[in-house]
Amino acid sequence: MRVSSAITEAAPLSLCAREPYVPADRLVAEMVPPPRFDGVRFDTYIPDPNQPSQTEAVRVLSGFAAGLGAAPEAGGGKRRWFSRRPAAPAGPRGVYLDGGYGVGKTHLLASLWHATPAEPDRKAFGTFVELTNLVGALGFQQTVATLSGHRLLCIDEFELDDPGDTVLVSSLLSRLVEAGVALAATSNTLPGKLGEGRFAAADFLREIQGLSAHFRPLRIDGEDYRHRGLPEAPAPYSDEQVTAAAHAAPGASLDAFPALLDHLARVHPSRYGALTDELSAVCLTGVTPVPDQSTALRLVVLADRLYDREVPVLASGVPFDRLFGEEMLNGGYRKKYFRAISRLTALARDAKGLVAQ
Repeated sequence: MRVSSAITEAAPLSLCAREPYVPADRLVAEMVPPPRFDGVRFDTYIPDPNQPSQTEAVRVLSGFAAGLGAAPEAGGGKRRWFSRRPAAPAGPRGVYLDGGYGVGKTHLLASLWHATPAEPDRKAFGTFVELTNLVGALGFQQTVATLSGHRLLCIDEFELDDPGDTVLVSSLLSRLVEAGVALAATSNTLPGKLGEGRFAAADFLREIQGLSAHFRPLRIDGEDYRHRGLPEAPAPYSDEQVTAAAHAAPGASLDAFPALLDHLARVHPSRYGALTDELSAVCLTGVTPVPDQSTALRLVVLADRLYDREVPVLASGVPFDRLFGEEMLNGGYRKKYFRAISRLTALARDAKGLVAQ
């Protein structure tokens, strides 16, 4: 039986046909853990018995959340002279989860958000890119004013991609700490090492070191859980199989990979989440290695948004571990690229059921 016979008259959706507009208030309202992490809690995190740092991370973060139960003082972080409450302990006003890919850092960060005793509109959760996009949408002062009333700000995948972001985020976090906001972040690099392998400019090392003073580093060792005991990523399918699956699955999109890369260049990364709204699956034909670093970084953001929303990805062409060339995988953004490969591989596994057997 020919696979093409499964194609129905219903045309699939297209990411390339979408040009979403995202108002600033939506950016703020959506600063919550993504759907993939709606139900996670500390007790649903299963530490690897061979990695005691994972058990220790749960203990430390549980205590950190419990310590955020008291309401912030009026007027931000400055305490009033007549306050009877003891002064806040000296030291970092945040925790920094450092570890490799797939050790459960985002699970733990989202669990901290859920465990913190505050209303959802008084705690924020977003990726580093989403935070910088928020500043771009609201402006620096308005972002400070908006987040200063929060109990907790969680920043996932903390990255410093250029010197401008270094200064921007350093200034923002300093203002929020002064206002009494607690901070928590994940990254694949220790705070004092951010920027190594990316910039050589000594002028920015001071900013990086200043950021590290805001956090207590918490190392989480382990192997990528997405590959623990799981089969290898499925091989790419044929164009015909992918096209048939896209027509057969309600809510699936179908795009040629080169056309999608071109479209991503015309859509701001802050809108990539909205680009994937209400999709049941993403089907791509003709996947090829990404031609340049700017295109690769945009694809990384899209992969993050798809992973957050648990959208399966079915593709033809080269396998996902060949998306990025050796020069990219050995360069300053290698951690982003390895994360994207890991996440796209997981989503490719999720998509296996879309193909008719």
